[in-house]
Amino acid sequence: MVHFGLIGYPLGHSLSPRLHTAALQELKLEGDYELFPVSPLPESARSFGELFERLRSGRLNGLNVTIPHKQSVIAWLDELTPVARSVGAVNTIFRKQERLVGDNTDVPGFIADLKEVMEHGGRSAEPDPKPCTFHALVLGAGGAARAVSFALDYIGWSVTMAARRLEQAEELVKSMKLVNAINQEITVVMLNQSSIGDIKSEIRLVVNTTPLGMAPNVDANPWPNGLTFPQRALVYDLVYNPPETALLRAAKAAGLYTTNGLGMLVEQAALSFERWTGQPAPRQAMRKAVTVI
Repeated sequence: MVHFGLIGYPLGHSLSPRLHTAALQELKLEGDYELFPVSPLPESARSFGELFERLRSGRLNGLNVTIPHKQSVIAWLDELTPVARSVGAVNTIFRKQERLVGDNTDVPGFIADLKEVMEHGGRSAEPDPKPCTFHALVLGAGGAARAVSFALDYIGWSVTMAARRLEQAEELVKSMKLVNAINQEITVVMLNQSSIGDIKSEIRLVVNTTPLGMAPNVDANPWPNGLTFPQRALVYDLVYNPPETALLRAAKAAGLYTTNGLGMLVEQAALSFERWTGQPAPRQAMRKAVTVI
């Protein structure tokens, strides 16, 4: 019997139980997936201690981590994978002998899904484009923006980060440079019509990493009012509930190829499952379990 779970707060919206229960059932593994709604540190230190004791004793075989704990759990771990260390955030914890290892499957999950999307219609209309000739615009400056920017830089994209709070984006990029997490310069601009308009002609990919448009605030849109979309760009919204956000509807109406974050959600979960079990994850069954939200 294997036991997995998710730590974060709040967790009422999480689809992780559906994903991992489907994987366990498909592979005929006896086990379960539990939600652990733990409030932010320091007031939750006792709950943290109890949960990590379960991990160390083997009573819990693997743990996913979400907001607001992706950075705070690092102090409780023995080791980080190179990706988790570079990104400075953990979303998966697994046991290696007697050690607890923190990993980040958001990065390879995003890369794998982006590749899949581009191979099936999301590629620019330009002839045989190469990633290094592409310019990506990342909306937001939180933890998801950090993972996405790292991933895009890693596979050779030029990246601009747009945020409503410029100082937050500047601090994020600075912290990534300090740990040598990026290979090339990530530029930072205000998330407004004027700043994005100046670079719009270069953009071939827009990635929304903000929660704007997520249920229940489905009418919120991070794209600046009055600004047309870049031509030939792929618009990728990490939000997957609702399946089509206000951003994606507007981009689709402008004739652009769009995708939501469901593919990344499934892929990062599949990679976590593989870390825990050592078995190939049944991605088709996992996707089917969350396709209808």
